[in-house]
Amino acid sequence: MLGIGAFLYVIFISITWIMTSYTLNFYYLSYQSLHNVKHEKYRSQRSKVSNGFSSSPFLPIVTIQLPLYNEKYVAIRIINAVCQIDYPKEKLQIQVLDDSDDNTMELIRSLVNDYNTRGFDITHIHRTNRSGYKAGALKAGMKSAKGEFVAIFDADFIPPSYFLKRVISNFVDAKVGLVQCRWGHINENYSMLTEAQAISLDLHFLIEQKAKSLTHLFMNFNGTAGIWRTSCIGDAGGWHTSTLVEDLDLSYRAQMKGWKCLFLDDIVVKAELPVQVNAAKRQQFRWAKGSMQVALKLLLDVILQKKLPVDTKIQAFIQLTRHLIHPLFLTQFLIFPMLLALDYKLYNVGWAPVIGILIYIITGPATYLYMIRKIWKKNWKSKAMQYLFLIFFATGVSVNNTVAIFDALLSGKSEFLRTPKFGIVRRGEDWKNKSYTLPFTKTTLLEIFFGLYGCIAIFISIYSGNSIFVPIIVIQTIGFIYIGYLSIVHSTFKKKPNVKQQELLPQKDTGDTLDYGVANTVQRRKTDTLNTTAFAKTMVRTAYCGSDVGGNKMASIYYRLVLIGILGFISFGAYMAYYGYQSAVYPVDKAIGYLSRAQTSQTPQMLINYLKSAKETLPEGGNPVWSFSTPRTDFELIQNDLDAMISRANSASLLEPNSAAYNTGLEDIHASIKILQTNVEEAMPYLYVSFTNIFLGIMWISVILIVFALMKKGRAKFKEYETA
Repeated sequence: MLGIGAFLYVIFISITWIMTSYTLNFYYLSYQSLHNVKHEKYRSQRSKVSNGFSSSPFLPIVTIQLPLYNEKYVAIRIINAVCQIDYPKEKLQIQVLDDSDDNTMELIRSLVNDYNTRGFDITHIHRTNRSGYKAGALKAGMKSAKGEFVAIFDADFIPPSYFLKRVISNFVDAKVGLVQCRWGHINENYSMLTEAQAISLDLHFLIEQKAKSLTHLFMNFNGTAGIWRTSCIGDAGGWHTSTLVEDLDLSYRAQMKGWKCLFLDDIVVKAELPVQVNAAKRQQFRWAKGSMQVALKLLLDVILQKKLPVDTKIQAFIQLTRHLIHPLFLTQFLIFPMLLALDYKLYNVGWAPVIGILIYIITGPATYLYMIRKIWKKNWKSKAMQYLFLIFFATGVSVNNTVAIFDALLSGKSEFLRTPKFGIVRRGEDWKNKSYTLPFTKTTLLEIFFGLYGCIAIFISIYSGNSIFVPIIVIQTIGFIYIGYLSIVHSTFKKKPNVKQQELLPQKDTGDTLDYGVANTVQRRKTDTLNTTAFAKTMVRTAYCGSDVGGNKMASIYYRLVLIGILGFISFGAYMAYYGYQSAVYPVDKAIGYLSRAQTSQTPQMLINYLKSAKETLPEGGNPVWSFSTPRTDFELIQNDLDAMISRANSASLLEPNSAAYNTGLEDIHASIKILQTNVEEAMPYLYVSFTNIFLGIMWISVILIVFALMKKGRAKFKEYETA
């Protein structure tokens, strides 16, 4: 038993050191972001260059690429915003790279034709085959790209009108191949979920990207809101379709060729954050899996390249493999309660856990809060609250990202699943009635499992006398339950009403905080509201044709039934676990309590009563230890020992109280009880993982997987119905 505990402890400590090294990297990047001299020097000089460049008659030709796929709620918004950018029409080429297979295609075609009549060089490039997905679309667009520079915007982004002139001026250095701008958020305050994502992205840009800007550290392209030098794309080998993160792949290859990357923290391009947790998890899955794919593809080349500094290689390794933290964290989360249940000696002195928790707080939350206060100054308190939401989100999504890591290591390539957006800007706007909503996946079952496991871990911490660890376990458990709960709740479907024309049109901004081009377009130029008769007719026709009320009604009933079945089965499993604990584990735990009381008994009669109670609650026979069992944990032998102790206690009761023989007899029985109690405690963990429990657990998971398989089959039938 001690061997198993020591083995788990070694794994636990090893993971702790690995995760600590990744945490220390945040310290390094935080320091670099605050002391990036090259970045700050360039930023102070840029305003002079920018002012002269924006008024120059020799502005370069720029190609703007808009990769889209089934984005009917935001496609109009991004095209409108791009066409309102302040840049000479004769110097601007716009490519709408459309892989859509729904009515988004008709909306885009009508809008592009409308802008063509106004003199814009805008083309609608539609592919019927999504070969290479986003990277394939960008690669196809490069064949007809005219620009010396290529700007890229995803469908949910809204570039400001000044974007091109202010960003293009930063390419005065011929070695700058990429300029990445900071992401903003038009719906940051929509929910706890969007606030958690917002602070995560803000910390990435304002610390990580700023630390690496114009330095020898490798900076990554974020896939959108940036401009590439066309010659840099060609020199780096162009867009590759072998990974899910073509942006990270290309930016690393470009920097290995000697190109520089610049981050602009004062130019913000606002975008829509995922409001559905299943969409956010899909995005996180793609980023985690894609990063690991790039690591497998390029990391060895980076390490072997002699010209690169050592810290560049270390940073590249950490960036490409940082998602390994998720499976490491889950492993640690599983091991820790086991060590507590085994009563393994985690520390030698009583104050050790306090020091450990203080170190955890200082190296984790305290450092993040310090940087948040340093960056946001007076507004740091609201961002600090967002950071709390981020802890819950990051904990819960670790299951999803762990699956992504193993998927990258075991299965390789996979489909590029986009993150659906619904045109949600303000708090209270409903998205559940819209298309593209995602159902929860099998990963949700694992999230629920870890949530339940966390609840058990809390009780183990309390009853093992390690209550000091409870707050940390509670926070982590809340994260699993929060994400699992949202995954199910966000999968419910309401009856879908007919989609109105207004739903697909850009919404006029009524607030003072949003200034992202589309609302200003309505106010500045009424002719830009797309009010041509032909386009309006197309909008209405495609909107009503895509309403699919019947299919969604059937899906609503189907998913509700499946959801009720899964929740019912989970509840049944929870009841069976509780019943199993009451019937098998709790009696042994109760017997340990009686043995503990027997050790402190001062009279033979009290000792006999406690021993009899322990004997009644312990099993009459059997050995729960199924791996390397020993006689120490054999309950039949333990029962015999209890009988012998009771007999000895009866003999001691006949002696004169307080005599030497009397006291010696009690001390001898107390020592024997202590040994017996240790043997029973040794058997306790195996009661949780008995063959019966393992078999029932496998059966329980198998039934849920079968339900999911049936659900997947039902979804295929719904698709056939919708197609018909």
